Amino acid sequence: MELGIAATSLGGGFIGGIVIGYALKKVAKVIAIVLGLFLAGLAYLQYQGIVSMNWNKLQVVSQGAANTIINASQHGIPGVVTQHSFDSWGLPITGGMAMGIAIGFMKG
Repeated sequence: MELGIAATSLGGGFIGGIVIGYALKKVAKVIAIVLGLFLAGLAYLQYQGIVSMNWNKLQVVSQGAANTIINASQHGIPGVVTQHSFDSWGLPITGGMAMGIAIGFMKG
């Protein structure tokens, strides 16, 4: 009976992870397209002389945002308490979901 529950947890987490990873990749693609079109539009408006862009300032701001995201992913978000609970079924669900997210993100 215990093996059946573990297999169900692992399989359910894996399937859920595939769906989450696939959706994350699709959302990331849409965000990249929108951001690219926005920057292309700004470049065109600058070329036409309608707006004036400080590209160096934009680069500094985007690098700061990227560093903040990297630090948050490596060290956690400040002020958010994370509780790691590896009870009897937490690890199979987590492992299966991690594999599923990786596969879903690659296939998305």
